[in-house]
Amino acid sequence: MIIALIVAAEIGFWLVLGAGLALRYLLHRPRAGAVLLLCVPLIDVLLLTATAVDLARGAEPGTRHVLAALYLGFTVSYGHRLVRWADAHAAHRTGRGPKPPKPPARGRERIRAEFALWRQTLVAVVIAAAVLQLLRILAADAAAADRVLGDGQALGLRIALIHGLVALSALWWARPRAGEGPDGPAGGGQPGAPAAAARSGPAPPHGTAPPPGAGPLPGAVPAADRRPPG
Repeated sequence: MIIALIVAAEIGFWLVLGAGLALRYLLHRPRAGAVLLLCVPLIDVLLLTATAVDLARGAEPGTRHVLAALYLGFTVSYGHRLVRWADAHAAHRTGRGPKPPKPPARGRERIRAEFALWRQTLVAVVIAAAVLQLLRILAADAAAADRVLGDGQALGLRIALIHGLVALSALWWARPRAGEGPDGPAGGGQPGAPAAAARSGPAPPHGTAPPPGAGPLPGAVPAADRRPPG
């Protein structure tokens, strides 16, 4: 039953999100769409209530309850980010907003983005651990709940640790390459553009004649100084 509720909650999340965006951008009812989007967390509340009632009635704690708690933690932590992402893309597709910027590929901004995602995972794990602790208190079989749900809390910590290692690896693979600035490719996304500009040398002061051969053709005479022969 709990697994079916998790699947239903995931389907319901996308249905409510799609309906809210449709009201907002296709039917031109932004206020009604915003209200519907605010109802997305109610799905998580219903799932939490059903999971707690199932354990309180004497159901044996199992993997399904751990999955429900982890699902709740990650939807609460990442849900707002996902709603903002979908809203920005829907606004762009309907011509009511700019094109959402692509995530940075390299540089400091990409490293910051990776660690921001890790922080959200930490929040998700903390929420899941709190939910599991609540379920341990409400469960009728306290001994089984301590064993199974305690293992679920340890699983959440392992997930946070693995994601933390992935975020740390960004310090290597997302670092700027040679010829790039600290925040990624410089010079309009062309690596090496600053070096090319440096090789060309500084611009001459205003009003100073360029050295011979600096024009389009080496040694060419400016058109203004050309006079017909004789």
